[in-house]
Amino acid sequence: MFINHTFMKKIILSLVITLMLGACSNDFIDLTPPSNLNSNTFYKTQQDINQATLSAYASLRTLYNGSFYRLGEIRSDNTTYSWLAGNPANEKGIDEFASPLLPENTFLQDCWDDSYHTILRCNLVLGRSDAATFTSGSEHLRAQYKAEASFVRALTYFWLNRVFGGQAQNGQLLGVIKVDKEISPQESYQLGRAPLEEIYDLIVADLQFAESNLPTSYSGSDKGRATKGAATALLGKVYMTMAGYPLNKGNEYYNLAIEKFKQVIENSSYELVSRYDNLFHVDNKNSVESLFEIQYMKGSPKGDTGSPWNNNFAPRFSNKEVVLVGDKSGQNAPTQDMSNAYETGDPRKYVSMRDGWINAQTGVFERDKYVRKYYDVATSGSDNGNNWIELRLADIYLLYAEALVRTGGDKATALTYVNKIRERARNTPGDPDIERPAGLLADYKLSDFSNDQQLLLAIEQERRVELAFENHRWFDLVRTGRAEEVMVAEQKADGFNPFTWSDDALAYPIPMTVMQSNPQQIIQNNGYTQM
Repeated sequence: MFINHTFMKKIILSLVITLMLGACSNDFIDLTPPSNLNSNTFYKTQQDINQATLSAYASLRTLYNGSFYRLGEIRSDNTTYSWLAGNPANEKGIDEFASPLLPENTFLQDCWDDSYHTILRCNLVLGRSDAATFTSGSEHLRAQYKAEASFVRALTYFWLNRVFGGQAQNGQLLGVIKVDKEISPQESYQLGRAPLEEIYDLIVADLQFAESNLPTSYSGSDKGRATKGAATALLGKVYMTMAGYPLNKGNEYYNLAIEKFKQVIENSSYELVSRYDNLFHVDNKNSVESLFEIQYMKGSPKGDTGSPWNNNFAPRFSNKEVVLVGDKSGQNAPTQDMSNAYETGDPRKYVSMRDGWINAQTGVFERDKYVRKYYDVATSGSDNGNNWIELRLADIYLLYAEALVRTGGDKATALTYVNKIRERARNTPGDPDIERPAGLLADYKLSDFSNDQQLLLAIEQERRVELAFENHRWFDLVRTGRAEEVMVAEQKADGFNPFTWSDDALAYPIPMTVMQSNPQQIIQNNGYTQM
């Protein structure tokens, strides 16, 4: 097989050492890389290492801009595309479980390449910090920067392992390629996929290091950097995932997750914001409920620190009825099933999505659903100011409740935390055109459930409506073993027939460019073509 080696060197794990690194700035969000910096002459000072750390954070923006909501939301029963141009094989492969989902799917390639760009930046911080010169009295920052890089690397590997990890054609559970230090392009040719659990072990070790070395909070322009609480919360989610499919480690890991979730819940630094709508207001970033957010800022000279979702998620054929500035792309549109999932009058629906919009020219209500959760007015194009909330307390409450039920723990305590979420929701203003039903979102009682499975389904439902459009749904369905039942019903309801489920769909294929880079070492997942 002919392989373009120049192209291969460019894409293989994104392991070329030359990077685009962050500008010198006191502002955490100002992470736009202005120039290429030689890695052999950089990383010499405390300031260099700080810039390199900020560059790792900046790299997350690219991942969240496009790949992640397609792989975490559009793949699920939550969202679809309201409009597609040309020959949309890439989109349909993800949304409709089109068979085969081609390994050359550009969204998978972007996810892989951009993830390893991020990991490379983290590895440079981790590998070069010890030799750098830090000023007197700032030695603690050396460990902090390494802990921040460890957190970002763990978050990125967590995404990669959930997206690409699964049953491989050699009969093993494989994760992605393990790159935990700087290596040369020549060394990268020898790397294959690591066992799934080995990658999770790396994630756990990174988060344990981050827990031990991150501060509890920041002030001023540093607000938004990873904290000890963020590391603890993410570690709990990792344990929760390891407990379920495909590792199926069960109660031992559910109990490890419970321990971490309790630490977050008992931390007085975090609390639910009083109203659901305030959580997503563009002027309320990094709130007391938030554990970690991907930082965005509109108004930079080239618009490359802004977020695109308000424009990406708006109906393609709306004008200024939905967004005032910039294009509309019709991506990540809520399904009818998602619309129906909310109880009538649930204020979270009004905050999170709309079932359509009124055409300003005709006065007709256009039934074209769209996500409203990330609304802002752009300065130009898709330059909005929204952060992406990756970890927040409500997510932890609901995972804690689920883990308690799964381990035979205190179900009354589990319901207490579910009811905290429902109480906050019912105290939020909703759609003014809908009369609020009596007893809306009333607290659950144990007598409402005849068995644990019913209670688990209620928690799953609460996670769906509380965390809608935040990239959790697909991975929840996979780890709980519910993907087949839910997605078969959703695909049938949406008319994507004939549709035959295969467990191969639980993992995405390793991208073709990666397979081509090392066809003798890299084993493809079941259901896809081995090079």
